[in-house]
Amino acid sequence: MKESRHTLVEHLDELRARIIKSLFFLLAASLFSFYFSDQIISFLVRPVGTLIFTAPQEAFVSKIKVSFFCGLLIAFPLIFYQAWRFISTGLRPQEHRYALVFLPLSFLFFFAGAWFGYFIIVPIGIRFLLGFATDFLSPMITINAYLSFVLNLTIVFALVFQTPIVMVFLTKINILTPAHLSGRRKHAIVVIFIAAALFTPPDVITQSLMAIPLLLLYELGILFSKLAYQLKQNTLE
Repeated sequence: MKESRHTLVEHLDELRARIIKSLFFLLAASLFSFYFSDQIISFLVRPVGTLIFTAPQEAFVSKIKVSFFCGLLIAFPLIFYQAWRFISTGLRPQEHRYALVFLPLSFLFFFAGAWFGYFIIVPIGIRFLLGFATDFLSPMITINAYLSFVLNLTIVFALVFQTPIVMVFLTKINILTPAHLSGRRKHAIVVIFIAAALFTPPDVITQSLMAIPLLLLYELGILFSKLAYQLKQNTLE
C-alpha cells in the first residue's frame, strides 16, 4: 500500500511538472506574440478593413486575446508533447504504436482545420453578414466582437477537423466499428447541426458552413474507419 501511494505521488509530481512546463511554453509564446500583436491584428482585420473600439481597455484586451491565441498555436506542439509524455506511460505497446501514427496526423488536421476556418469560412461569413448593410444600416464592428468571431471559428474548425482521426483511432482500439458509425449516421447529423448552432453565430449560412464540412469529415471518418478495420481483420487472418 505504501508503494502504491508513493507511485501515485510520483505521478502527481510528474503531472504538476508537465503542467508547469506547458504554462511556461504558453507564456513565452504569448509574450513573443504580443511583440508582434499589431502586425497580427492588421493581418486578421483585412477582410473588414478598419475596426473600432468602444471602451478604453478594449484595444489592449484585444491585443492580449490575440497574443494568447497565437501563443497557444505556437506552443501547442510542445504542450501536446508534455501531455503525450504523461499519458504514454499508461498505454499498452499496441496503443503506443497507434498513437505514434495518429499524433502527427492529428497535428496536420488541427492546423488544416485552423487554415480552413480562417481563410475559407471567415471571409465567406463576413461577406454574407456584411451584405445586410443598407443605406440606413452601416456596419461599425468593434475589435473585440470581430476577434471573437474570427478566433472562435478558427478554433472550432481546428477541433472539428480531428473527427476522422478520432474515429479511426477508436476503431483501431476496438471501441467503435464502421458498422456502428454508419448505423448512427442519422444521430450524427442531428448532433452536428446542434453543434453548428452552438459554436457559430446565429445565422443559417455560417451554421451551414460549419455543418457541411463536419458532415463530410464524418463520412471521411467512416471511410477511413472501414479501411482501418479491414486492414486489422486481414492482419488477424
